[in-house]
Amino acid sequence: MANLLTMPMKLEDAQGLLESAHERGRLAHALILSGPAGSGKAELAANLIQHLNKPADAGADLWGEPVVEEQKTLDQLEGEFVRIVRPKSRSRRIKVEQMREIEKPFHLAAPEGTWKVGVVVDADRMGEEAANAFLKTLEEPPPDCLLLLLTASPARLLPTILSRCVEISLTNRRGMEERLAERTHELERALAGIASHGPSVWGALGIKAVFEDILAAWKKEREKVFADELKAEVAHYKNSSEGKWLEEREEAMKAELAGELVEAKTALVQWLTAWMGDAVRSKFGGDRFDLPRQKEFTKSFGGSQDLPSLLRRTDALKDLVALQETNAQETLVLETCLLCAFS
Repeated sequence: MANLLTMPMKLEDAQGLLESAHERGRLAHALILSGPAGSGKAELAANLIQHLNKPADAGADLWGEPVVEEQKTLDQLEGEFVRIVRPKSRSRRIKVEQMREIEKPFHLAAPEGTWKVGVVVDADRMGEEAANAFLKTLEEPPPDCLLLLLTASPARLLPTILSRCVEISLTNRRGMEERLAERTHELERALAGIASHGPSVWGALGIKAVFEDILAAWKKEREKVFADELKAEVAHYKNSSEGKWLEEREEAMKAELAGELVEAKTALVQWLTAWMGDAVRSKFGGDRFDLPRQKEFTKSFGGSQDLPSLLRRTDALKDLVALQETNAQETLVLETCLLCAFS
């Protein structure tokens, strides 16, 4: 069962989901924990391991209050029944010898209730031989054993590995909507104009211009962040890694940036859809708004439109989300859908 949970989620939500699966006896034997740098993959792995291997005396204190166990890092948890491997060679590859080492605890007798865990950090760096050796463990997992693959680039894993794991995808610590929040002020002003003066071609094209400006500024900022990260990695690894690894790392970062840009576009479209949704809700006298700061304008816009018109405009924004996933010409799709929604 692969990519069961492809929608990125917050670390806390992912942790609750995995703990619930364990309590119900439904925890998969192999998990891919994916997400960008800083999303909390290692923290999620550590928290899950601690949850699985709680001390026998864990529970309540003398006053009946639950005992809060100190959270440990992934490295602090490494031991007889928890093995961790990372890329260490000059090529920044995980070698077959390391994968064999991770399997050793799986064949040891462990105290009752103890889970044996193997963690592969930067799992996309497994060499072909190591990946093939790992497949054998995936195909015949011993009971009470868990394999955790941490990666920012799950697409670089072998399809045969992906098909045997459940993927848990994490969002950036700050959700995309939060990270874009400070950039939506110009969009708010453009929509205020639509609410005050009514839908128009020029108003819709103004929203399109602001939309594109926000994405261009976002892309420029993120390109600098990625360039700085790559520069730091080159400085750190230039004497201990092969040039090919650095080239591959640059390609992986480009792919990650492209993914973030798509995520940013989707977040902006969802913001526009929420604005239109609030206008629809106001038509029915609703008092819950997704964008409370825009309540004055969404109420005004909703009051000026009949319901069929509002629903048609909402559908146009939904089409924009769907058409982003096709090969349609991007600028034309954006312009057409925004004209349908706001003119």
